[in-house]
Amino acid sequence: MPKRVLLVEDEAPIREMIRFVLEQSGFDTIEAEDYDVAMDKVKEPYPDIILLDWMLPGGSGVQLAKKLKQHEHTREIPIIMLTARGEEEDKVRGLEAGADDYVTKPFSPKELVARIKAVIRRVTPTSSDELIEYNGLVLDPVSHRVSANDEPLDMGPTEFKLLHFFMSHAERVYSREHLLDNVWGTNVYVEDRTVDVHIRRLRKAISRHGHDAMIQTVRGAGYRFSSRV
Repeated sequence: MPKRVLLVEDEAPIREMIRFVLEQSGFDTIEAEDYDVAMDKVKEPYPDIILLDWMLPGGSGVQLAKKLKQHEHTREIPIIMLTARGEEEDKVRGLEAGADDYVTKPFSPKELVARIKAVIRRVTPTSSDELIEYNGLVLDPVSHRVSANDEPLDMGPTEFKLLHFFMSHAERVYSREHLLDNVWGTNVYVEDRTVDVHIRRLRKAISRHGHDAMIQTVRGAGYRFSSRV
């Protein structure tokens, strides 16, 4: 099934060019020319990714990104900002608003498609049966085994589920609430501090070869699994 892309761009010629490129690459494209139309288009079935222009009639792309990231049904949709602004400060503003990537105009069609595919790969959960490996840390969901540099590791079922989720969603920051929903489930009452306890246990279980440094605390936001230690 083709990935759905919401393209939010007020300039018709640019919108038509991008739509052509996306459809040639196998994407299903939805278009919006301003802030209000974009908000109206973000509904079920939700887009898999949003290409968002910085300057829009009715509101800025940064405002729209912040709005989407505040809503529970849209906050997980990845966003790529499209803009002529190339200053580092503007890039930081876009990323802080919730954008996952940033493409400065003018850009080549090949570059844009490559960036879209890269972001989708980054945020799409890994198949539940697929072996995952980062820097010698290997998790096998089928055999329910974890090893570090070919040495078997021992951990509890909750730590295994937590590690599986982290490794399947590398480089993304998750709050304690998100981790509770995705690892423990929405129908289970568990206190936020329980997450911290299991994070400590998990770090200890994978610490022998230094992999505990891959589970990073992001102050004021939550936790992230990253190979960039």
